[in-house]
Amino acid sequence: MTTHGPVSPIWSCGGCNLPWPCPTRRRELRAEYADAPVSLALYLGAYLVQAAEDMPWAPAGALHRRFIGWTRQPSEVQQRNTATVPVGRDRRHQAG
Repeated sequence: MTTHGPVSPIWSCGGCNLPWPCPTRRRELRAEYADAPVSLALYLGAYLVQAAEDMPWAPAGALHRRFIGWTRQPSEVQQRNTATVPVGRDRRHQAG
């Protein structure tokens, strides 16, 4: 069990006091739900609804980015892997 759980009603991280989900919890969630991205979005969507109720002053877009938006962004590992893609393209382009 992680120590990086949400502390409501302020929705900070219980492990590091950053806004939840913190970077550590995001990495943990990516690993837990690696083969189930829709389940991850549904799981976080439930937290988004609770947070919106606890923080009615918070802009909806900001809460969406914080709770769900990051799940569609590539992880750090994926970003490193995509950096090597143009090299392969260059080779194919030169050979053709």
